[in-house]
Amino acid sequence: MIAREPGGKLGREASGLDYVLRPRLAMFWQLARETQTMTIAATVKSYIEGRGVAYEVIAHPASGSSHETAEAAHVDEGHIAKGVILKDSAGAVMVVVPGNTWVDLSAIGKELDREMVIAVEKDAAGYFPDCDPGAIPPLGPAYGMETLVDKALTSLAYVYLESGDHRSLVKISGEALPQLLSGVRHGHFCEDD
Repeated sequence: MIAREPGGKLGREASGLDYVLRPRLAMFWQLARETQTMTIAATVKSYIEGRGVAYEVIAHPASGSSHETAEAAHVDEGHIAKGVILKDSAGAVMVVVPGNTWVDLSAIGKELDREMVIAVEKDAAGYFPDCDPGAIPPLGPAYGMETLVDKALTSLAYVYLESGDHRSLVKISGEALPQLLSGVRHGHFCEDD
């Protein structure tokens, strides 16, 4: 029996039950918070759904890099499409490369006939107002950004995209990537570690 003191406070008989329930309630609320963080940026969701592409949102523990994301989500790092923002005096462009590679700035320079540098995170974040800083979805066209994609991503069975936060990925079929990035330049724009 749970006893309540006048004013609705729990009495001594309930303290044992309270002792048992508190940790369980804390675990419940932690799980609820983690579930709520499995999100997809509104722009990303609208863009993908507007093109009729089937997708799945995959939650993972918070991560700060493509390598950490691959480990946390238990996916191949080479299947993560990583969006990297480059800039020069004429503006910014996005280069989409596999997560286990680096952008080849000389290849980009030859393709665009521009001398690009990697944008600092603070500058890059301004192009993605509905995303967490550093959580750049590799969908430049969704944000009105000129985009180049590395051909290495076009032959994969599945591709994983940053969703706009540091706790979830968007899984799409490899066949859907060209549909989402139609009209962008394709080429060899990365180099391995």
